[in-house]
Amino acid sequence: MKDFFGAHHGLDERSMESLVAALERENLPGFDYLEFKQSLGRLQSLNMEEEVAFKSAFVTASTMGLTKEKLLKTADHYKEVLLREKKSFDAALANQVKAKVDGKRREVEILQKKVIEYEAKIQEFQQKKAEAEKIIAEADESITTAQSSINDVHERFEATLKSLLNQINTDLEDINRYL
Repeated sequence: MKDFFGAHHGLDERSMESLVAALERENLPGFDYLEFKQSLGRLQSLNMEEEVAFKSAFVTASTMGLTKEKLLKTADHYKEVLLREKKSFDAALANQVKAKVDGKRREVEILQKKVIEYEAKIQEFQQKKAEAEKIIAEADESITTAQSSINDVHERFEATLKSLLNQINTDLEDINRYL
């Protein structure tokens, strides 16, 4: 049947098969638009002029009870069938978009927020690292200063102690010598 609707280049084969299947499912009994279309297609395949083909197909169809009114009415019926198929397709397509596109968009949005959070944490850790490095540098300087000060105090204590011990030792020698 799809051949009678024109084998137009570029049409989606799967869509054509689906729509033609819907037309076949909803085919009305008796000779109507679909049978007229098939008859017209056969005549046009004989390279007959379009007007002659239409008139010949209609004359043949009228012998089977087809009127112009019935032809138009049944063509409208098949248009409605196709429009219902479109509605069904649109609903299925919307579900696919919801499942495959909108879901991924939400996932991307969530991940983008997480990336922002991660970047904030990275900055926070870099700031903490810089602060720790500053404290370490200051501590090293403080340690060096403290160690130097302690060494200085120690040397002065040792010198003072040595001096006092020398003085006491000298006094002891003098005591032992003079007394």
